[in-house]
Amino acid sequence: MALDRTDPEGAISAAVQLYRNWGRWGDDDVLGTVNFLDEGKRLEGAGLVRTGKSFSLSQSFDMNGPQVGWRRRTNPVHTMLDTGLEAAAGKQGFPHGLGGADDVIAMPLQCSTQWDGLGHIFDHGFAWNGRPSGDVVTSEGDLVTGIEHMAPHLVGRGVLLDVGRHLRESGELEDGYAITTADLEATRAAHGVSIGRGDIVLVRTGRLARAKREGWNGYAGGPAAGLSFETAGWLHSTEIAAIATDTWGFEVRPNEFDDAFQPLHQVVIPNMGLTIGEMWDLDALAEDCAADGRYDFFLSAPPLKITGAVGSPVNPLAVK
Repeated sequence: MALDRTDPEGAISAAVQLYRNWGRWGDDDVLGTVNFLDEGKRLEGAGLVRTGKSFSLSQSFDMNGPQVGWRRRTNPVHTMLDTGLEAAAGKQGFPHGLGGADDVIAMPLQCSTQWDGLGHIFDHGFAWNGRPSGDVVTSEGDLVTGIEHMAPHLVGRGVLLDVGRHLRESGELEDGYAITTADLEATRAAHGVSIGRGDIVLVRTGRLARAKREGWNGYAGGPAAGLSFETAGWLHSTEIAAIATDTWGFEVRPNEFDDAFQPLHQVVIPNMGLTIGEMWDLDALAEDCAADGRYDFFLSAPPLKITGAVGSPVNPLAVK
C-alpha cells in the first residue's frame, strides 16, 4: 500500500474497505480475531513445551513505571492497609498471636503490560462489528465487548519475531523506524518459524531494552519503532488471533502521516477486530530464542476478568 502522507483519512478508508471483518463471526460477536484461536491451536501450543522453561513477559507494576500522565494515565499507586508493624504491636485485633498484611493498588488498566480490548478504539463513531460506539462503551463501561469476554481464550501458540535483533546488530531499532511487511516476513524466515491462523504474534523492537538502560525518556507516547500502516494487510491475511509489542503504541511513532494519531489502531481494532498488546517485556524470551533457535512456544496471556473494561493488565507467560 503506497502511503500519501497528506491523506490519512483516505488511507484509513481504503484499508478499512479491504480489511474490515464486520459480520464475519455473526452480528453478536465479541471476540474478533480471537475466534481464530480454537482448541486445536491451544493443543498445538501446549505441544511446544519441551524444557519447561517459563518467561514472564510483563513489566513491573509500580511507581517507577513508564507513564507520564498523558490523558490521566499514571503509574500504579500501591498502598499498604495492614503491615507487620501493626501486627507486631498487636493492633490488628486477631486472637492467639495471628497477624497479617493487606494492600490495595490504584492504577489505569493500560499503565504497563496490557491488552487493548475491542472497545478501546472507535472509527468515525463505530466500535467493533459496526456497533455505534455510544451503545458499546458508556460511563458504566464496555457493555458489549468488555475485556472479560477474552479471559478464557488467550492461551495458545505464541511466536516471537525479534525484528530488532534481525535488522540491527545492536538488537534495537531506532525511533521512528516503520516495520514493514517485508521486515516481518524476513524476520519470520530467518527464525525458521511459521505464522498463521490463531497464532499470537510478539514483535520485539528493542525499545524497552533501551528504556531499561537509559531511562524512560519518552517511552510512553514518544517516538518509537513500530508497525507500519501498510502491515494492515499482513495482519489481516495471516489470520493471527492477537499481536503484542515491546512498545507503548504498537505502531510506528511518529505515525506515517502529517496529521494523524494511531491510524493503524483505527483500522485493526474497531474494523478488523484484532486484539493488541503493548509494553510487553520480550527481552529475556528473545535471548533464549536466539540461543536455542526456537521462536515458538506455549503462551498463556489471559486478561483480568474486569467486567466492562476496555483493556487489562496482564502477566503473559511463555513456556518453552
